Amino acid sequence: MPGTYKKIELVGTSPVSFSEAVKSALAEAAKTVRHIDWFEVVEQRGNLKDDKVAEFQVVLKAGFKIEH
Repeated sequence: MPGTYKKIELVGTSPVSFSEAVKSALAEAAKTVRHIDWFEVVEQRGNLKDDKVAEFQVVLKAGFKIEH
């Protein structure tokens, strides 16, 4: 499909899982960016509190077609 696409970088967080962090980031981005077509996870990391996982973090890139 011909066209021009744009990539944006997002950071999602969740106390539950990496997958929930991805879903959270994409849901929030979809509030202001239309037609997100794909995403790729670039980094995964997290925070510890009292020696336990407190937060999952993902850095992802999302792409969408530029509309004319």
